[in-house]
Amino acid sequence: MTDMSDGPVITRFAPSPTGFLHIGGARTALFNWLYARGRGGRFLLRIEDTDRARSTPEATAAILKGLTWLGLDWDGEAVSQFERAPRHAEVALEMLANGTAYKCFATQDEIEAFREAARAEGRSTLYQSPWREADPATHPDAPYVIRLKAPREGATVIGDKVQGDVKIGNDQLDDMVLLRSDGTPTYMLAVVVDDHDMGVTHVIRGDDHLNNAARQMQIYHAMGWPVPVWAHIPLIHGPDGKKLSKRHGALGVEEYQAMGYPAAAMRNYLARLGWSHGDDEFFTDDQAKAWFALEGIGRSPARLDFKKLENLSGRHLAAAEDAALLQEVTDYLAATTQPPLTPAQKDGFARALPCLKQSAKTIPQLLEKAHFVLGERPFEPDQKAAKSLDDVSRGILAELTPQLQSASWTRDALEAAVTGVAEAHGLGLGKLAQPLRAALAGRTVTPSIFDMMLVIGREETLARLADTQG
Repeated sequence: MTDMSDGPVITRFAPSPTGFLHIGGARTALFNWLYARGRGGRFLLRIEDTDRARSTPEATAAILKGLTWLGLDWDGEAVSQFERAPRHAEVALEMLANGTAYKCFATQDEIEAFREAARAEGRSTLYQSPWREADPATHPDAPYVIRLKAPREGATVIGDKVQGDVKIGNDQLDDMVLLRSDGTPTYMLAVVVDDHDMGVTHVIRGDDHLNNAARQMQIYHAMGWPVPVWAHIPLIHGPDGKKLSKRHGALGVEEYQAMGYPAAAMRNYLARLGWSHGDDEFFTDDQAKAWFALEGIGRSPARLDFKKLENLSGRHLAAAEDAALLQEVTDYLAATTQPPLTPAQKDGFARALPCLKQSAKTIPQLLEKAHFVLGERPFEPDQKAAKSLDDVSRGILAELTPQLQSASWTRDALEAAVTGVAEAHGLGLGKLAQPLRAALAGRTVTPSIFDMMLVIGREETLARLADTQG
């Protein structure tokens, strides 16, 4: 049997459209994307929409939207598994013709009776069809399924790049159904046919599919097709070490976008969930593509850690190009159905970005710190800021005004003017900084007062100080 590790790399992500893009699915997509992109290969997308009762166009749209936000571009059109059903059936009939599959006429009642008898006798309940070796001349004119004629002896060995060699006795695997009595293909058959036809060389997916690999390998062998390289990655657990669920918080990728994490930080964080490259925590896409290898994936479940995500998020905000960050903020506002920035706000925000992005951990924090350029005069101080604007503070700010009118508008000159007034009142700079923040931004948490003054300019600074004098 040939293997597929020599040619160009082709990976795929194959979600079921039954809901949002789960954080675990996003990580699987990322691993496939990194592996293909780092090797000049192709990354394909297949929507496994054969479960017609649960698959919805809305869920498909949510998956595509989530992947797009994450920046995981795929090659070609997304493939619909459901639309390929005739091809899947064709392969089942081919297996029937070459003797690696057979028609089984057993009814559900007969299969259940077999299992009950097996339970009573303490035997394996894996169904063994009496039709496996039956002469076609004895076939009744009745509904039938097509079953794989699986090997009964020996073992199937999955050579897994993450889990190592996993051996499953063939006596543990039944003759699985390939084509149902209504002519529709089963999931197991569809996955193998699609992966083969799409030229997939590496199947990187959650380790909840590990047992499926053994059964799918039997179809590859029956068809004489090369088997892809397997890599079954451990699932993601919550901070408490239990399987990720709603009680741990956000599960869908769009929830992370709504919380204001930049896409680059999510890619970096998800890459580190279960994969490592030495002690590197913070890295770019180019580094991740160059470094990512299946050997770096651990066998233990990864744990979600919001503190780590927040830390990486802050580092990516600080490192981002201003234009890219402005676009990310625009997308964030749209995703959370907030009003877009006006041209004037965009202009102020762009000028303020160098002093904003160093300390914010998320986009909402960035916007909060940008309130001094996004808001409009007169700035209404919030509760905390209002407390620092008492009569004494207002009096001192009134004294500061003429000093600022005549100061040259540089950081050193502004610092000298503010420090001089503070010292004249026996105050440290910090004591004057709080009422000044309240006057300039209406907030207590802002960039440095000097950064704000330099960004908004002399005229606007003096106008805001005048507003506090009522």
